[in-house]
Amino acid sequence: MPIRLGAVSYLNTRPLVYGLDGQPDRFSLRFDVPARCAELLHADDVDLGLIPSIEYPGHGYHIVPGVSIASDGPVASVAIFSKLPTEEIRSIAVDASSRTSVALLRVLSSKWFGIEPRLVSMPPDLPAMIDVCDAALVIGDNALFTEVDALGVQKVDLGEEWIGMTGLPFVYAFWAGRPRVCGPRDVAALNEACRKGSAATLAIGREAFPDDPGKAVRADRYLRENVKYALGEREIAGLQRFYRLAAEVGVLPEDEAPQFYGQG
Repeated sequence: MPIRLGAVSYLNTRPLVYGLDGQPDRFSLRFDVPARCAELLHADDVDLGLIPSIEYPGHGYHIVPGVSIASDGPVASVAIFSKLPTEEIRSIAVDASSRTSVALLRVLSSKWFGIEPRLVSMPPDLPAMIDVCDAALVIGDNALFTEVDALGVQKVDLGEEWIGMTGLPFVYAFWAGRPRVCGPRDVAALNEACRKGSAATLAIGREAFPDDPGKAVRADRYLRENVKYALGEREIAGLQRFYRLAAEVGVLPEDEAPQFYGQG
């Protein structure tokens, strides 16, 4: 039976799944929002999920080594849009479709911004969000393509803020599943898909926005410059730092060390 993959339906996912739909004997693929990918994995409705990193602890999962969705500087697609200077923010509307971004916001608010904002869950409609709150957390394509000048707000890139605080990359998501569902050849196939996809960002951008050349070019640049797909020593160190800080601020009950397929 093919391995059931649950992937995120965002632009930044596409290099990770590049060509996997052409391997039906090895993989079957479905797309959902990040939180739903985690729910499907928790319910055993998929074998491997491209899950938000905050969803990993406490489930006994293993991680596919080598590949992730990360940033090592500005990420462009995870940000708060604010009407006020960061230190004056008292309320933030949050797009709750990715728990990792909300957790990152809570860590940065406590450890870096020095604020304790009230978080209000809302649909990802930026004008409506900033009408209700001082700022809004927006992720994905909505954050990437928002024109801040037209709305009169400032964009605070959370990937940039994280590296400013820690000096380490931030890992947003990775492939994870129960032990033994993924063998060495499957790991190799997922890494090869990522390698090919990372070399095909221009084609991916054009496919995502066939009627908007400007967005296609912006997508290509975003996939090449902002998103990083490695999961090496620095990324793992950043992930471990995130889990430790998330436990300190009460987002996680406790810190957890990541475990990988092929270990032990």
